[in-house]
Amino acid sequence: MGWLFLAGGNDAWTSESEDANRRLRFSAAGQGEFTFNTGVLRGQLHAGGKSLGLSQVIHIPTGQVLDQSNGLFSHYRVFSKGRRYGNGAWDWPSSAVLLPEGAVEARWESAPDRPFAMRAVYRWSAADTLDLTTIVLPTQALPAFEVFLALYFHSAFTNCSLFLESAKTPDAPAQFVPAARALGDWLMAPRNSSMVPLIQDGRWKLEPNPVSWVILPAFGAPLAMRRAPVSNLAAVSMARPEDCFALATPHEAEGHFSLYHSLFGRDLKAGERIEARSRLVIAEGLSAADAEQRYRIFLETAGTRPDSSMEPRR
Repeated sequence: MGWLFLAGGNDAWTSESEDANRRLRFSAAGQGEFTFNTGVLRGQLHAGGKSLGLSQVIHIPTGQVLDQSNGLFSHYRVFSKGRRYGNGAWDWPSSAVLLPEGAVEARWESAPDRPFAMRAVYRWSAADTLDLTTIVLPTQALPAFEVFLALYFHSAFTNCSLFLESAKTPDAPAQFVPAARALGDWLMAPRNSSMVPLIQDGRWKLEPNPVSWVILPAFGAPLAMRRAPVSNLAAVSMARPEDCFALATPHEAEGHFSLYHSLFGRDLKAGERIEARSRLVIAEGLSAADAEQRYRIFLETAGTRPDSSMEPRR
Protein backbone atom coordinates (compact mmCIF):
# COMPACT_ATOMS: atom_id res chain seq x y z
CA MET A 1 0.00 0.00 0.00
CA GLY A 2 2.84 2.35 0.72
CA TRP A 3 4.24 1.85 -2.76
CA LEU A 4 0.85 2.48 -4.36
CA PHE A 5 0.48 5.67 -2.35
CA LEU A 6 3.93 6.83 -3.50
CA ALA A 7 3.09 6.12 -7.14
CA GLY A 8 -0.15 8.02 -6.86
CA GLY A 9 1.68 10.92 -5.30
CA ASN A 10 4.15 10.98 -8.16
CA ASP A 11 1.31 10.94 -10.67
CA ALA A 12 -0.29 13.89 -8.91
CA TRP A 13 3.00 15.75 -8.84
CA THR A 14 3.53 15.08 -12.56
CA SER A 15 0.03 16.30 -13.36
CA GLU A 16 0.56 19.51 -11.38
CA SER A 17 3.92 20.06 -13.06
CA GLU A 18 2.44 19.54 -16.52
CA ASP A 19 -0.41 21.92 -15.70
CA ALA A 20 2.08 24.58 -14.52
CA ASN A 21 4.08 24.18 -17.72
CA ARG A 22 0.92 24.54 -19.82
CA ARG A 23 0.20 27.80 -18.07
CA LEU A 24 3.58 29.17 -19.12
CA ARG A 25 2.44 29.33 -22.73
CA PHE A 26 0.77 31.95 -24.84
CA SER A 27 -2.40 30.97 -26.72
CA ALA A 28 -3.38 32.24 -30.17
CA ALA A 29 -6.60 34.27 -30.04
CA GLY A 30 -7.00 35.12 -33.74
CA GLN A 31 -6.17 38.25 -35.76
CA GLY A 32 -2.55 38.17 -34.65
CA GLU A 33 -3.43 38.38 -30.94
CA PHE A 34 -2.37 36.12 -28.08
CA THR A 35 -3.59 35.59 -24.54
CA PHE A 36 -1.93 34.24 -21.42
CA ASN A 37 -2.91 33.07 -17.95
CA THR A 38 0.05 31.89 -15.89
CA GLY A 39 -2.00 31.48 -12.72
CA VAL A 40 -0.46 34.70 -11.42
CA LEU A 41 -0.80 37.00 -14.43
CA ARG A 42 -3.31 37.13 -17.27
CA GLY A 43 -3.68 39.42 -20.25
CA GLN A 44 -2.91 39.90 -23.92
CA LEU A 45 0.08 40.21 -26.24
CA HIS A 46 0.11 41.90 -29.66
CA ALA A 47 -3.48 43.03 -29.08
CA GLY A 48 -5.24 44.16 -32.24
CA GLY A 49 -2.31 42.80 -34.23
CA LYS A 50 -0.14 45.73 -33.04
CA SER A 51 3.26 45.37 -31.41
CA LEU A 52 2.40 46.96 -28.08
CA GLY A 53 3.84 44.32 -25.75
CA LEU A 54 1.71 42.99 -22.90
CA SER A 55 -1.62 44.74 -22.33
CA GLN A 56 -4.74 44.37 -20.16
CA VAL A 57 -2.49 42.63 -17.65
CA ILE A 58 -4.07 41.61 -14.32
CA HIS A 59 -2.24 40.28 -11.27
CA ILE A 60 -4.72 37.54 -10.40
CA PRO A 61 -4.15 37.20 -6.60
CA THR A 62 -4.67 40.93 -5.96
CA GLY A 63 -6.79 41.95 -8.96
CA GLN A 64 -4.36 44.80 -9.62
CA VAL A 65 -4.23 46.11 -13.19
CA LEU A 66 -0.57 46.39 -14.23
CA ASP A 67 -0.43 48.38 -17.47
CA GLN A 68 -1.75 51.39 -19.30
CA SER A 69 -1.15 53.15 -22.62
CA ASN A 70 1.18 51.13 -24.89
CA GLY A 71 1.72 48.25 -22.49
CA LEU A 72 4.68 46.46 -20.98
CA PHE A 73 7.87 45.57 -22.87
CA SER A 74 6.86 47.39 -26.04
CA HIS A 75 9.51 48.56 -28.51
CA TYR A 76 9.33 52.35 -28.83
CA ARG A 77 11.98 54.64 -30.30
CA VAL A 78 14.62 53.20 -32.61
CA PHE A 79 17.67 55.31 -33.50
CA SER A 80 20.96 55.28 -35.29
CA LYS A 81 23.30 58.27 -35.26
CA GLY A 82 21.43 61.33 -36.54
CA ARG A 83 18.30 59.38 -37.42
CA ARG A 84 15.09 58.14 -35.85
CA TYR A 85 13.05 55.47 -37.58
CA GLY A 86 9.49 56.79 -37.46
CA ASN A 87 7.74 57.66 -34.23
CA GLY A 88 8.06 54.20 -32.71
CA ALA A 89 8.28 50.52 -33.58
CA TRP A 90 4.71 50.05 -32.38
CA ASP A 91 3.60 52.00 -35.52
CA TRP A 92 5.43 49.75 -37.99
CA PRO A 93 3.62 46.90 -39.77
CA SER A 94 4.28 43.73 -37.80
CA SER A 95 3.27 40.12 -37.56
CA ALA A 96 3.50 37.59 -34.74
CA VAL A 97 3.62 33.82 -34.56
CA LEU A 98 3.20 31.26 -31.79
CA LEU A 99 6.37 29.19 -31.42
CA PRO A 100 6.18 25.44 -30.67
CA GLU A 101 7.21 25.85 -27.02
CA GLY A 102 4.49 28.45 -26.38
CA ALA A 103 6.56 31.62 -26.80
CA VAL A 104 5.50 34.36 -29.24
CA GLU A 105 7.78 35.97 -31.81
CA ALA A 106 6.83 39.45 -33.08
CA ARG A 107 8.39 40.35 -36.42
CA TRP A 108 9.13 43.60 -38.23
CA GLU A 109 10.60 43.28 -41.71
CA SER A 110 13.10 45.71 -43.20
CA ALA A 111 11.81 48.50 -45.45
CA PRO A 112 13.32 51.23 -47.66
CA ASP A 113 13.13 53.67 -44.76
CA ARG A 114 14.11 51.05 -42.17
CA PRO A 115 17.31 49.20 -43.14
CA PHE A 116 16.96 46.41 -40.61
CA ALA A 117 14.58 43.67 -39.54
CA MET A 118 13.66 43.13 -35.88
CA ARG A 119 12.36 40.18 -33.92
CA ALA A 120 11.04 40.10 -30.35
CA VAL A 121 10.51 36.77 -28.58
CA TYR A 122 8.28 36.82 -25.47
CA ARG A 123 8.55 33.77 -23.22
CA TRP A 124 7.30 32.94 -19.69
CA SER A 125 10.05 31.45 -17.53
CA ALA A 126 7.87 31.42 -14.38
CA ALA A 127 4.33 32.38 -13.47
CA ASP A 128 5.52 35.84 -12.40
CA THR A 129 8.45 36.24 -14.82
CA LEU A 130 8.49 37.24 -18.49
CA ASP A 131 11.64 37.04 -20.63
CA LEU A 132 12.12 39.09 -23.78
CA THR A 133 14.78 38.67 -26.45
CA THR A 134 15.10 41.57 -28.91
CA ILE A 135 16.92 40.66 -32.14
CA VAL A 136 18.13 43.07 -34.82
CA LEU A 137 19.21 42.06 -38.35
CA PRO A 138 20.67 45.12 -40.16
CA THR A 139 20.83 45.29 -43.95
CA GLN A 140 23.33 48.16 -43.85
CA ALA A 141 25.76 49.62 -41.33
CA LEU A 142 23.98 51.35 -38.43
CA PRO A 143 26.20 53.60 -36.30
CA ALA A 144 25.26 54.13 -32.63
CA PHE A 145 22.16 51.96 -32.95
CA GLU A 146 19.56 52.00 -30.16
CA VAL A 147 16.24 50.34 -29.38
CA PHE A 148 14.32 52.12 -26.60
CA LEU A 149 12.25 49.50 -24.77
CA ALA A 150 9.23 50.84 -22.86
CA LEU A 151 7.04 49.77 -19.95
CA TYR A 152 3.91 51.80 -19.12
CA PHE A 153 2.45 50.91 -15.74
CA HIS A 154 -0.97 51.54 -14.22
CA SER A 155 -1.20 54.73 -12.17
CA ALA A 156 -1.23 52.62 -8.99
CA PHE A 157 2.55 52.12 -9.51
CA THR A 158 3.44 55.46 -7.99
CA ASN A 159 6.88 54.58 -6.55
CA CYS A 160 9.84 54.24 -8.90
CA SER A 161 13.53 53.63 -8.24
CA LEU A 162 16.67 52.90 -10.25
CA PHE A 163 19.66 50.86 -9.07
CA LEU A 164 22.41 53.51 -9.03
CA GLU A 165 25.99 53.96 -8.02
CA SER A 166 26.71 56.67 -5.46
CA ALA A 167 27.80 59.96 -7.04
CA LYS A 168 29.43 61.13 -3.80
CA THR A 169 31.05 57.92 -2.57
CA PRO A 170 32.33 55.84 -5.51
CA ASP A 171 33.18 52.82 -3.32
CA ALA A 172 29.76 52.70 -1.67
CA PRO A 173 27.42 49.87 -2.69
CA ALA A 174 24.93 50.63 -5.44
CA GLN A 175 21.35 50.88 -4.23
CA PHE A 176 17.81 51.64 -5.37
CA VAL A 177 17.36 55.42 -5.55
CA PRO A 178 13.85 56.92 -5.78
CA ALA A 179 13.08 58.85 -8.97
CA ALA A 180 12.12 61.92 -6.94
CA ARG A 181 10.70 65.02 -8.60
CA ALA A 182 13.59 67.01 -7.13
CA LEU A 183 16.00 65.18 -9.46
CA GLY A 184 14.20 66.46 -12.57
CA ASP A 185 11.27 65.61 -14.81
CA TRP A 186 12.94 63.07 -17.12
CA LEU A 187 15.82 61.02 -15.74
CA MET A 188 18.42 58.79 -17.37
CA ALA A 189 21.18 56.72 -15.77
CA PRO A 190 23.97 55.63 -18.16
CA ARG A 191 25.99 52.43 -17.89
CA ASN A 192 29.07 54.65 -17.47
CA SER A 193 30.25 58.13 -18.44
CA SER A 194 31.35 56.97 -21.90
CA MET A 195 27.68 56.51 -22.87
CA VAL A 196 26.67 60.11 -22.12
CA PRO A 197 27.88 61.52 -25.49
CA LEU A 198 25.68 58.97 -27.27
CA ILE A 199 22.66 59.94 -25.16
CA GLN A 200 23.33 63.62 -25.92
CA ASP A 201 24.19 63.29 -29.63
CA GLY A 202 20.94 64.97 -30.68
CA ARG A 203 18.72 61.91 -31.06
CA TRP A 204 16.42 63.06 -28.26
CA LYS A 205 16.03 66.53 -29.81
CA LEU A 206 14.40 65.17 -32.97
CA GLU A 207 10.72 66.04 -33.43
CA PRO A 208 8.11 65.09 -32.48
CA ASN A 209 8.19 65.01 -28.69
CA PRO A 210 11.83 65.89 -27.96
CA VAL A 211 13.03 65.05 -24.44
CA SER A 212 15.65 66.75 -22.27
CA TRP A 213 17.12 64.06 -20.01
CA VAL A 214 18.69 64.81 -16.65
CA ILE A 215 21.77 62.58 -16.47
CA LEU A 216 21.94 60.65 -13.18
CA PRO A 217 24.90 58.74 -11.73
CA ALA A 218 25.74 55.50 -13.52
CA PHE A 219 23.59 52.51 -12.81
CA GLY A 220 25.08 49.75 -10.67
CA ALA A 221 23.21 47.21 -12.80
CA PRO A 222 20.47 47.65 -15.44
CA LEU A 223 17.81 47.11 -12.79
CA ALA A 224 14.73 49.25 -12.06
CA MET A 225 11.57 48.92 -10.01
CA ARG A 226 8.08 50.35 -9.75
CA ARG A 227 5.83 49.70 -6.76
CA ALA A 228 2.08 49.88 -6.20
CA PRO A 229 1.84 50.60 -2.45
CA VAL A 230 -1.85 49.72 -2.00
CA SER A 231 -1.58 46.22 -3.52
CA ASN A 232 2.04 45.77 -2.30
CA LEU A 233 3.07 44.74 -5.82
CA ALA A 234 6.52 45.37 -7.27
CA ALA A 235 7.45 45.29 -10.95
CA VAL A 236 11.18 44.78 -11.54
CA SER A 237 12.68 45.20 -15.00
CA MET A 238 16.24 44.15 -15.84
CA ALA A 239 18.61 43.48 -18.73
CA ARG A 240 22.00 41.92 -19.32
CA PRO A 241 24.68 44.55 -18.60
CA GLU A 242 26.24 44.24 -22.05
CA ASP A 243 22.84 44.81 -23.72
CA CYS A 244 21.61 47.94 -21.93
CA PHE A 245 23.50 51.24 -21.95
CA ALA A 246 20.99 53.37 -20.01
CA LEU A 247 17.91 53.21 -17.78
CA ALA A 248 15.31 55.97 -17.99
CA THR A 249 12.14 57.12 -16.27
CA PRO A 250 10.13 60.26 -15.65
CA HIS A 251 9.97 61.32 -12.02
CA GLU A 252 7.91 58.72 -10.20
CA ALA A 253 4.61 60.65 -9.99
CA GLU A 254 4.63 61.85 -13.62
CA GLY A 255 1.59 60.60 -15.55
CA HIS A 256 3.37 58.13 -17.84
CA PHE A 257 4.27 55.88 -14.84
CA SER A 258 6.90 54.37 -17.11
CA LEU A 259 10.33 52.75 -17.23
CA TYR A 260 12.65 52.43 -20.23
CA HIS A 261 15.74 50.43 -21.24
CA SER A 262 18.12 51.87 -23.86
CA LEU A 263 19.34 48.73 -25.64
CA PHE A 264 22.49 48.13 -27.71
CA GLY A 265 24.11 51.59 -28.09
CA ARG A 266 26.83 50.48 -30.50
CA ASP A 267 27.73 50.38 -34.19
CA LEU A 268 26.24 47.49 -36.17
CA LYS A 269 27.63 46.06 -39.39
CA ALA A 270 25.50 45.09 -42.37
CA GLY A 271 24.45 41.47 -41.95
CA GLU A 272 25.40 41.34 -38.25
CA ARG A 273 22.88 39.70 -35.94
CA ILE A 274 22.62 41.12 -32.44
CA GLU A 275 20.29 40.39 -29.55
CA ALA A 276 19.42 41.83 -26.14
CA ARG A 277 17.81 39.96 -23.27
CA SER A 278 15.47 41.55 -20.76
CA ARG A 279 13.25 40.29 -17.95
CA LEU A 280 10.16 41.55 -16.10
CA VAL A 281 9.21 40.18 -12.66
CA ILE A 282 5.89 40.96 -10.95
CA ALA A 283 5.60 39.89 -7.31
CA GLU A 284 4.01 40.84 -4.01
CA GLY A 285 6.11 42.18 -1.16
CA LEU A 286 9.35 42.17 -3.12
CA SER A 287 12.16 43.91 -1.19
CA ALA A 288 15.19 45.63 -2.70
CA ALA A 289 17.32 42.64 -1.65
CA ASP A 290 14.81 40.31 -3.31
CA ALA A 291 15.06 42.33 -6.53
CA GLU A 292 18.86 42.06 -6.49
CA GLN A 293 18.59 38.31 -5.98
CA ARG A 294 16.15 38.01 -8.89
CA TYR A 295 18.69 39.88 -11.00
CA ARG A 296 21.47 37.45 -10.04
CA ILE A 297 19.23 34.55 -11.04
CA PHE A 298 18.52 36.25 -14.36
CA LEU A 299 22.23 36.63 -15.07
CA GLU A 300 22.82 32.96 -14.30
CA THR A 301 20.19 31.92 -16.86
CA ALA A 302 20.63 34.59 -19.55
CA GLY A 303 23.90 33.38 -21.00
CA THR A 304 26.17 36.00 -19.45
CA ARG A 305 28.25 36.79 -16.41
CA PRO A 306 28.52 40.37 -15.19
CA ASP A 307 31.89 42.00 -14.69
CA SER A 308 32.62 43.17 -11.16
CA SER A 309 31.18 46.64 -11.78
CA MET A 310 27.82 45.14 -12.74
CA GLU A 311 27.37 42.71 -9.83
CA PRO A 312 24.56 44.02 -7.62
CA ARG A 313 26.05 44.84 -4.26
CA ARG A 314 24.40 45.10 -0.87
